[in-house]
Amino acid sequence: MASAPANALPLFYNDLQPLSSQVHATWKARNLDKAEFFAKAHAVPLTIEEFIPAQRFYPIVFSAGADPVPLALFGLNEGANVFTDENGMPTSNIYVPAYVRRYPFMLARLRPDSDDLSLCFDGTAGILGEFEDGVPLFEGTEPSDATKNTLSFCEQFEQSGMQTNQFVQELVQNKLLTDGEVTIEQEGGGKPFIYRGFQIVAEDRLKELRGDVLRKMTQSGLLPLIYAHLFSLSLIRDVFAMQMQQGKVPMEQAPSVPA
Repeated sequence: MASAPANALPLFYNDLQPLSSQVHATWKARNLDKAEFFAKAHAVPLTIEEFIPAQRFYPIVFSAGADPVPLALFGLNEGANVFTDENGMPTSNIYVPAYVRRYPFMLARLRPDSDDLSLCFDGTAGILGEFEDGVPLFEGTEPSDATKNTLSFCEQFEQSGMQTNQFVQELVQNKLLTDGEVTIEQEGGGKPFIYRGFQIVAEDRLKELRGDVLRKMTQSGLLPLIYAHLFSLSLIRDVFAMQMQQGKVPMEQAPSVPA
């Protein structure tokens, strides 16, 4: 069974195999009691449907570059996640992004000449296998209810991803994104910590939008999402304070936030 090359896989995934009733007929899924893949994730993709619940807990920014992606910031330095324990389990009642919750599954194109998506999984996750305990993935040759629910969740995630891309393109087309920078002074002096490498919505550009463009954004529901992002930025300093408390701030400054 062919697996996709590691350098072509998204965050968290080390291997990708299509789920098959012929190959995995007797396999089961265990409950996830730890999520080490999440423990050191400081920036995780977020869909626009998640902006409202997410903005209460952590900052939402956009990745740098020509094709920005919304990111939930769990830390300001690579490898620092202030909201989980060493096993990757949340230490507080935060909103966990769908990107994290879908792991080890995802929909993927198995052939470059086809737009069909297949339910696949990360074979290195250790969650799926021929275990004595767990939830069956198949009932005979048919997917079990658990597998159907997983497929539905992944399909909804893909749809949300397309809507998110449209939202980001609106921001780009209206030139609303600008390079972000956060300077945090140390108590007692010393060099400040300066974080760059991400984008945010420029409030001054938002105020200068033509009335018809602003009205369109309001009617389509995009404006509340922009403000959810802007409100969440006030949490950046809170995340830094949590890093300091947990000893996760490096001795030297980091040049950027997201990977």
